[in-house]
Amino acid sequence: MRDYKKEFEDRVAFIKELLKESGAKGIVYGNSGGKDSALVGILCRAACEKTVGIMLPCTTRRNYDEDMADGMALAEQYGIETRTIDLTEVKNAEIRELEKVTKLNDAAIANIAPRLRMLSLYAVAAAEGLLVAGTGNRSEAYVGYFTKWGDGAHDFNPISDLTVTEIYEFLRYLKAPENIIKKAPSAALFEGQTDEHEMGVTYAELDSYIMGGEIPEDKKKKIDHLHAVSEHKRQGIRRYCQ
Repeated sequence: MRDYKKEFEDRVAFIKELLKESGAKGIVYGNSGGKDSALVGILCRAACEKTVGIMLPCTTRRNYDEDMADGMALAEQYGIETRTIDLTEVKNAEIRELEKVTKLNDAAIANIAPRLRMLSLYAVAAAEGLLVAGTGNRSEAYVGYFTKWGDGAHDFNPISDLTVTEIYEFLRYLKAPENIIKKAPSAALFEGQTDEHEMGVTYAELDSYIMGGEIPEDKKKKIDHLHAVSEHKRQGIRRYCQ
């Protein structure tokens, strides 16, 4: 297990130095109510008082209910400024315009929300002189489980080297809200969606494989396939380095 006291100190120092170098006035990130955004929010707030968490609900019931409640609980516990941008009507309007020129499939529709979220974060960042913090982890990056130019975009990412297993360990060390730690991870891009079901492997299996452990052969093949077909997504990503 990592030394999370040292990890916390090192990552906070990394963020502070980045802010100093950039001349930015603060940080903005998407507060989804999930594990990754929770850790990013905690780290950024420890490094910078001007840390803004934007809630960006879009379409699904979980976005408006459980995720917003968990995101607010995290923000209140750690003193993070919170704002909300409702993207449901924006997404619906975009779909209406797109359908005038093309026939959308499920993948095209699912990726609209993450890209609208990132558009919104960068608009706030540009308006207020902020840096956009990424919220992607090592496990999901390895299999390409993120939207290119959506949640895969950022100015910096303070958790990019951490597996999901390590994210949870870190959150427990920091005493983050228990519901964020316990609930099934989901991007909530459509009703009933969960990360593990969509990927076809559990995070425990994925992390074990990444760290050199043994998992069933069919799971190895699945992970290898996901990694190979998503290589284009991992080009040019700025990562946290110790």
